[in-house]
Amino acid sequence: MIEQSKDKTNVLTLMVALLAACVAFQLNASMLSPVLVTITKELGTNDAAVGLSQTSFFIAAALFSLFLPRLSDIKGRKKVLTGMLLIMTLGTVLAAIAPNIEVLYAARIIQGVSGPVVPLCLLMLSYEVKDVKQYGMLMGIVTAVNGGIAGVDAIAGGVLATQFGFRSVFWVIAVVAAISTYFVYRFASESKPSAGTKMDWLGVLLIVLTIAALLLALNEAGKLANANWFIVIGLTLFAIICFILFWNVEKRNKQPLVTTIHLKKRSTWALLLTTTLTMTGIFAVVNGLVMSIAQNHEIGFGLDPDWASLIFLTPYALIGWVVGPFSGRLAPSMGYNKVLKLGLVGCIIGILMIMFYGIHSLPILTIGVIVLGIFYAGMANIILNGLGVVLSPTENPGFLPGMNAGAFNLGAGLSFALLPAIQMMNGNSVDGYFNGLLLGLIITILALLSSLLIPRPVNAEV
Repeated sequence: MIEQSKDKTNVLTLMVALLAACVAFQLNASMLSPVLVTITKELGTNDAAVGLSQTSFFIAAALFSLFLPRLSDIKGRKKVLTGMLLIMTLGTVLAAIAPNIEVLYAARIIQGVSGPVVPLCLLMLSYEVKDVKQYGMLMGIVTAVNGGIAGVDAIAGGVLATQFGFRSVFWVIAVVAAISTYFVYRFASESKPSAGTKMDWLGVLLIVLTIAALLLALNEAGKLANANWFIVIGLTLFAIICFILFWNVEKRNKQPLVTTIHLKKRSTWALLLTTTLTMTGIFAVVNGLVMSIAQNHEIGFGLDPDWASLIFLTPYALIGWVVGPFSGRLAPSMGYNKVLKLGLVGCIIGILMIMFYGIHSLPILTIGVIVLGIFYAGMANIILNGLGVVLSPTENPGFLPGMNAGAFNLGAGLSFALLPAIQMMNGNSVDGYFNGLLLGLIITILALLSSLLIPRPVNAEV
């Protein structure tokens, strides 16, 4: 009885530490969205330059996600997560005192070290919690933070920036990051499943160059008429060459970052494909197209940015928070794959509602976003993160969560490169929004089809 009580205390303190870490990362991702205009004014720069600071953070987060989970298997998960959070705190302090946009770029890239916080937290949780039902529920709670801090983060960011300037937002994030660093150092337990293994730094370099080139190509392509297509094609070819070199290096290496045998398995490529397609189909629907038509004064609803966030982003994130733990708890009993398919079917229904009715009616647009909050933020996002952990090979547990985190970021980049591009091809028109949503719908249907190929994680289910 005493042992059981001790176990519960250990899990509770671990959850406090892991949630603090996830909140600190999420604030860096979402709290700054309404602050960009203020940064532009206070640093005397332009919207494009400030937008690039956001892009630099997400690209850095994607790249660090590729290899830090694997490094944590070797050097210790608690040690690596504590180090990541400490570096993120220092980067946030640098952002708070940044005298110009160039220093802010450097600060945001340093903050990007925190990219794989969520997959690392899930790996630490799976090591500590062996009961599959309990793990599923706790996984849902941790991953739900990834959808936003119930929308309060964006609103708080806007209020702080308006009252005290953009630096106050970074100081608040720095305090939260410092507290989370202490919590992880104090309460988390250490695990090194691959202790003694040599880190494959050549493999790391090649896969980082591959994904970096792809993300930069997507970012350039997203400029549409202003894009330099020679740069897009050049970066894409460079990415292909780097991946071919990566594949050959991994085949010959005795202790590779990723074994090519695992890359060929359905548990790897089918999951990564489904994650990429899901993010591509859905991410820019809410964060791009819906927010755009909500604020469009000519053919949309002409809402102010803060009202648009309150009406759409807050309920979207809040619903994800509420539904996430239930999805995680349901996954071991009903089956991870079934919950994922249910989530994707719900996403398809949500996009159809927005396409045919929501772009003409504000109440139905709101309901459509809430449906996506339930089925994407509360189900599909949770299960895709979870599958990255439960399908990962036991001899290399950090590899698939890291690759999956890269797929999430790649899909987000693709989503913002493709959906708004299709929308703008028709000019500022309702048909443009319809076509952008139609592309999102088609890609989400492809995600549902590819999810049929993901094998069942038998060991993680009842």
